[in-house]
This record gives sequence, C-alpha cells and structure tokens, in this order.
Amino acid sequence: MGAAGRTRERTRWTRARLGRSGPPLDLLTAHFDQHVYAPHAHDEFTIGVTVGGSEVIAYRGGHIHSYPGSIVVLEPGETHTGGPAATDGYAYQALYAEPSLLTDGTLGGLPHFLDPVLHDPELAAALRAAHTDISTCPDPLEAESRLPWLLTALARRHSTARAGTDTVPGADHIARTVRDRLADELLDPPSLAALATDLGLSRYQLLRAFRTTMGIPPYAWLAQHRVARARVLLASGLRPVEVAGLVGFADQAHLTRWFRRVLGVTPAAYRNSVQDTTG
Repeated sequence: MGAAGRTRERTRWTRARLGRSGPPLDLLTAHFDQHVYAPHAHDEFTIGVTVGGSEVIAYRGGHIHSYPGSIVVLEPGETHTGGPAATDGYAYQALYAEPSLLTDGTLGGLPHFLDPVLHDPELAAALRAAHTDISTCPDPLEAESRLPWLLTALARRHSTARAGTDTVPGADHIARTVRDRLADELLDPPSLAALATDLGLSRYQLLRAFRTTMGIPPYAWLAQHRVARARVLLASGLRPVEVAGLVGFADQAHLTRWFRRVLGVTPAAYRNSVQDTTG
C-alpha cells in the first residue's frame, strides 16, 4: 500500500502527531479502480484495513488477498505491490507506524507477523474508527491515546511478540497525576510520552494505568472536561465559535462533535435552550 493513484482515483493523506511536538504518523484513505503499485518497501509497518472490494498484494514470494474487514500488516523492508483483485477496485485505510510503536507493551523484540492478512473484526473496527476520527481532526493527544494502544493490541494478538505485564503499581496515583496535568494545560496538553518519562513509565504503562482507573483513555477524559467548561461559557452567552478555542478544541466542528457525544445536543442548541430558560 503506497502513495498516490491516478487522477480519477481517490487518495487522501493526513499527518497526525503523536502528542504535542511528537513524531508524525501518516494516515492514508484510498480507493483505486485500476492503479497498481510498483514494487516498493517502507521503513515503517504498513497497517491497513480493507473497507471495500478486494486487493491482491505480491508479498514474500507469493500473493495475498484482502477483503472487507481484513487487516493487512506489511513489515518494514518487505518489498510488495498492490492492486485491485477485481474490476470493481478496492478501498482501504492505512497507517504507517514506526516499529517502536509495536514494541511498547510487548516482549521479544520486533514483532513478526507470520500471516500478513488478519481476521479480527473487533480490532479492525477499532482501527477504522480511530483512523476516521484522527483523519477528520488530527488532534495530537487523541492520536497518541488511541493509535499506540491499538498497535500494541495488534502486536500482542497476532505477532510473535509476547505480552508484557499489565500490572502498573500505583495506577490510581498515576491516573490522578495525568488527569490533573491535562486539566491544568487543557489548551495545549503535554504529550503522554513526556508525562510517562516524568513518572518513570512507558507510554503503554501510563495508558494502562489511566484506562484502568478512569475507565476511558486520556483524550476522552480531556474532551469531556473541555465540554464541561464549554457548558459554563455557553450558558454565559458566548457563541460556540468563541468557546471552542477557549477550552482547547481545534475548531467549532471539533467542539460540536464532542458536545453531541457527551450531552446529545449541539453547543448552539444547548446555548439557545439555556438562554431561553434564563432569559
């Protein structure tokens, strides 16, 4: 799975950062009717989920096929091609992950995937959802909270790597410390990697401690905290477009997406109803 297709075919690249000032990670959304990639290799793991049609890939001296719902994992340095397996083409979402992202939370060195085409509906759905959300709004904390966690799960479930321990001593204290830092710096939250280093942990250990204690990942907790702050500002009469930046959302659309998730109503509708009630 490589870069561009023909003009009449569709590709969209998004570059997300894993945390504030963190390393980039590229995401690709593509649909090809005819395009066939030339033989090439990547320095990163290429991890894709087929969302429509079927792709045939020349890989490791043979040919593999993907179908809707398949997870395809191509390892760094492995030469491959890719193209449609049928006349109706194929569509997929892919991300390009540095090898270190698959070793956090695992033991045994660099993961090796004996089977490059995986059937794991739960993980495929989670990868698709994360890819779609982060491509729509590449929030650094959301990218860092979701993608490394899913890549660790991929390596644990389907590679030769062994799972590391999930026990994190002092998880409650760790989670409260991270929560407080995020709340204090909601306009420009620190990276989880930096917080983990401060606490003498790996990023995976920090994520495990936070999710175990709080029940949700850090980005979701911060988004809900921002929504709570937004409610107060909206009730005071500020407009959604003003409120979004004041509480740390990227824009009004980002505020609206989370406001509806948490409260079931748009910020504008909430502001209007509150104003009607208090007017």
